[in-house]
Amino acid sequence: MQDTPLIHDETAGIERLLEIMSHLRNPASGCPWDIEQDFASIAPYTIEEAYEVADAIEREAWDELKGELGDLLFQSVFHAQMASEAGYFTFQDVVCTMSNKMVSRHPHVFGDETREKSSEQQTQDWEKIKAAERAGQSQTGTLDGVAVGLPALLRAYKLQKRAARVGFDWDSTVDVLDKLTEEAHELVDAKNNLTQDQVEEEYGDLMFVMANLGRHLDLDPEAALRRANSKFIRRFEGVEAKLAALGKRPEQSDLAEMDRLWDAVKADEKLRTSET
Repeated sequence: MQDTPLIHDETAGIERLLEIMSHLRNPASGCPWDIEQDFASIAPYTIEEAYEVADAIEREAWDELKGELGDLLFQSVFHAQMASEAGYFTFQDVVCTMSNKMVSRHPHVFGDETREKSSEQQTQDWEKIKAAERAGQSQTGTLDGVAVGLPALLRAYKLQKRAARVGFDWDSTVDVLDKLTEEAHELVDAKNNLTQDQVEEEYGDLMFVMANLGRHLDLDPEAALRRANSKFIRRFEGVEAKLAALGKRPEQSDLAEMDRLWDAVKADEKLRTSET
């Protein structure tokens, strides 16, 4: 085994993690699974770890967050190690690129511009700087650079946000709600008269408008849906608990009973909220 003094040095910081990753990928002495991986095979894990970070924050599980952030950091280290082996770039290049980007995008902190700006003005300036960066990368289209791999709901939100910058947007939330009603009617019509493929298309249109409605309400649709998911889980688990108290499981109940218990769970939640 090669000399790897940092691997067992708990005070070594990021350099220790980089050495661990390098050793895991060593063709002669590393881990067979790690050696077999490539960018494409690791990418799903990277996405999964990002969601686990978001989940820990959503649950305010701060002890878990430390570990989840470490898992996400390891994904960056893994990709950088593979890139280094291929001669693309190193982890230090990643750090340098990120540092340069943050300095460039915050001239009001690291440059000569004044900090006396509103949050809205700073956001506008940020977008102008990002647009200039995209132009330097030959990304001249309004929608260029919105990552294909984003979750579809989040990507819809970002695409609409980009289009709105150049004036392609509804004037008010009322207009979006009118469009939502229109798309809902089109979906019902498609369900009754069109093919499954056309139904899917109309459903997608409805979802796309819902993402835009979130933007007009100054809400992140992905975060709102995560919150709704968490609420559904919490309440359904409450239904299961009430059924268990009756000596039953959900499959031994029916919709009418579970609806009643669901309402009871909601009432319990409102009572706890009012007491606090």
